[in-house]
Amino acid sequence: MSAAEAVSKPTVHGPRVQAAWDVLATVLDPEVPAVSVCDLGIVREVVDAGEGAGLEIVLTPTYSGCPATEAIEADVLAALAAAGLGPARVTLRRAPAWTTDWISAEGRRKLAAYGIAPPAHLEPGAAVPIRFFGGRSGAERLACPRCGSLQTERLSAFGSTACKALYRCMACREPFEHFKPI
Repeated sequence: MSAAEAVSKPTVHGPRVQAAWDVLATVLDPEVPAVSVCDLGIVREVVDAGEGAGLEIVLTPTYSGCPATEAIEADVLAALAAAGLGPARVTLRRAPAWTTDWISAEGRRKLAAYGIAPPAHLEPGAAVPIRFFGGRSGAERLACPRCGSLQTERLSAFGSTACKALYRCMACREPFEHFKPI
């Protein structure tokens, strides 16, 4: 387990908090419905404030302007209410900023199965420049999530969302997205 995965592993305090984590593991990301908000590392903490005070769910959006944040908040609260774990409230914690290293190993597997190349792990303190022009000269090639070929090329620095780029596999000729490492 990487240091980043250890950081994002939940600390559970009691059966109600564990039940909340179990429910949250079923809440799918609205933009990538193959992975849960827990798989993506968006759910950072679940706090039981005590009898009658409810649960506090701490979320860190993938980026501060993420348009899915409100939908995620609503889905989280609805899932907890449906499971009888309410009342609950969501707190957004934007610092430290979300990183792709918070995506779980299971989340990475699910992304690839869904056809999105998962991001590589970043070394602590590593900077990854986002390049808008040119190729990935000198960089490691991305494996196609469909056929595994390393004969891939970037078509666009932007995919269906700002956190993904668009690629094409030259072997199977299929387009795919890559979740950018940040």
